Amino acid sequence: MNKQQKIKSYDPNGIGQKKSGMFGLPFTLEECETVIIPIPWEVTVSYGGGTVNGPKAINEASYQVDLFDPTVKNAWHLGIGLDKEEKIIRTKSSSLRKKAEALIDAQVNGKDISKNKLLLKANKDIHDGCLWLNHWVKQRALHFLNQNKIVGLLGGDHSTPLGMMQALSEKFGSYAVLQIDAHADLRNAYEGFEFSHASIMYNALKIKEVEKLIQVGIRDYCEEEFNLIQNSKGRVKTFFDRDIKHDMYRGDSWARICDRIVHELPQKVYLSFDIDGLDPKLCPHTGTPVAGGFETEQILFLIEKIVISGKQIIAFDINEVTPGPKGDDWDANVAARLLYRISNMVAVSQGRV
Repeated sequence: MNKQQKIKSYDPNGIGQKKSGMFGLPFTLEECETVIIPIPWEVTVSYGGGTVNGPKAINEASYQVDLFDPTVKNAWHLGIGLDKEEKIIRTKSSSLRKKAEALIDAQVNGKDISKNKLLLKANKDIHDGCLWLNHWVKQRALHFLNQNKIVGLLGGDHSTPLGMMQALSEKFGSYAVLQIDAHADLRNAYEGFEFSHASIMYNALKIKEVEKLIQVGIRDYCEEEFNLIQNSKGRVKTFFDRDIKHDMYRGDSWARICDRIVHELPQKVYLSFDIDGLDPKLCPHTGTPVAGGFETEQILFLIEKIVISGKQIIAFDINEVTPGPKGDDWDANVAARLLYRISNMVAVSQGRV
């Protein structure tokens, strides 16, 4: 049965079948317009863990998502497929995480790791492991991009999409990163880890094709990061959560603020979405929750604004989703619904609908 026959015979109003693909869709990965790459990796998390299980939990929650999208007619026809999870990624993450915990513990307790051969070796192993992951993600992303697929990435922690950004620079040339996040993620080698989740945007700025970084919702950052923003000569534009809220308290609207955000973006945009950019009530188990943040519909409204403006979202990621204790799938449900809506709007921005 080909894709068109599957579309004709499939009931989008029925219950999602887990024997089917992501969101209960009947398509093979090859038939899907959008491919999601799961990256179960959380080596450098600095507070709460569990993001390594985010992709799996989001996939399981996806079967409960209604396929009707009021903004994109017959969106499910496009197909959203989940790539296979590579076991070696999870295995390496688990092994290197133990070494990272030892390093973090030593630093917290004031130990000089520069004189400890075992810790120095652990630090090198972590660095090499992160380089390996970046290369793997880059090659996997290019594999699907070269098939003309829409590519999304599901972390894991927020260090995971660096290889994706490197792939996009080869495929599309210059573009901007739109970062939805509670944290600036502009730290230089945080806790001694060059590829820390807290350094993802610092590392993104090393990619010459990333012409601009637009940050939205930032509300937790250090002085070093603030100074980097101020001294970036406009390459980094940050819409701090405090400023957004204060503008709205004075009578400004989210619509006008979104217009200002969209105005800062060039034609090609990569969306990097740390789930802690939302109000913590929506994803309370995320690794480093921060009071404040957005409602889901605020973010979707912003993305709609980008699409309406005619700009192209070339790829995207969603990171830092941590499942709750067994039986608590709230975080994953929120993320799965966002993933579906975002995937659909990305397709529209690329002219596939």
